[in-house]
Amino acid sequence: MKSIITISRYIVGILFIFSGLVKANDPLGLAYKMQEFFEVWAQSGWLPNLMHAMNDYALAFSVIMIAFEIIAGVAVLVGWKMRLFSWLLLLLIIFFTFLTGYAYLSGKFRSCGCFGDCIPLTPKTSFIKDIVLLLLILLIFTWRNKIRPALSSFGSACIILLSLIFSIWFQWYVLKHLPVADCLPFKKGNNIPEKMKIPPGAVPDSTVITFVYEKDSKTVEFTSDNFPDDFDDSIYHFVKRYDKLIRKGNAEPAINDFVLTTLHDNDTTLQVLSDPGYSAFLFIKDDPGKDEWVNNLELLYPVLQQQRINLFVITNNASGINAYFNATPGVTFLKCDVVPIKTAARTNPTLYLLKNGTILNKWSYADWDDAAKEIQALVN
Repeated sequence: MKSIITISRYIVGILFIFSGLVKANDPLGLAYKMQEFFEVWAQSGWLPNLMHAMNDYALAFSVIMIAFEIIAGVAVLVGWKMRLFSWLLLLLIIFFTFLTGYAYLSGKFRSCGCFGDCIPLTPKTSFIKDIVLLLLILLIFTWRNKIRPALSSFGSACIILLSLIFSIWFQWYVLKHLPVADCLPFKKGNNIPEKMKIPPGAVPDSTVITFVYEKDSKTVEFTSDNFPDDFDDSIYHFVKRYDKLIRKGNAEPAINDFVLTTLHDNDTTLQVLSDPGYSAFLFIKDDPGKDEWVNNLELLYPVLQQQRINLFVITNNASGINAYFNATPGVTFLKCDVVPIKTAARTNPTLYLLKNGTILNKWSYADWDDAAKEIQALVN
């Protein structure tokens, strides 16, 4: 039995550490997945006011959960304070099993974000994984009083503290400088037009555009074919628009709904992406405020002008951020839905350098001094 408990600890500990590290590479991605759960629960009538309020704290929840996942994995491996961590692990895996079970049984999610975007798992696979982990953790929980620490209390505490420091520092780093391992469809080297195509011979999903509105503190949704008879902007308050799946296809493009329009709502996606020369995309979500990125842009923009590279500001809030570009004339503003911007820009803002639709490189706003040097060297 001792060997079985030890093997169970190693499996659980390694899986929790691995899962935490993969998600720590992109904590914003996990936060977006949490917001997706919150929105679905709100639409289902599960404490909608609370779910909407929790949206604002999704990133904080993500950072805390990832850090705890890594620390719990390390604690299990070294056998530190197993009476406490066996309880915490049991509660955590019950919560995870509920989430993956809900994602699988409801059919409303394509993935649960268990291993981030680097290792996408279907809800069914994630649910089975959590069931297995639940059984292993139940075994550890049952024999928790028999587990002895592998190190001294001081040594174990030091390792736990280092794990905490590393997990927080690593997440801070990627939130400021972009993920270390880019597993998103907008990664360096990808051609955006190619990623927007459905694989040859594939049957696409059949979807219908669905609108979500709030009326009398309740969430309602409908399509363009069945708008309510009493529809009025003073009564119905827009929440979001999304594509509701009607029939599942057997494949889909890696990049969905990436549509660039002018300020007059003219679709210019293919025209911009087919430019044979160099171009720069600046993705901005909502209103990032007048942070250090404005000063960094003032240093970067002359380099773009010198190399004759057009700068396209791609945003879901063109009117709100226009004032930040008074010192950068000649900038072209393009509108885009916030969902693809979230995927493309894991920092706000994020700069891309493209040629003929291919992403040559991308930089966080904190690294635009490096971007200026690389752009000048690359173009020359």
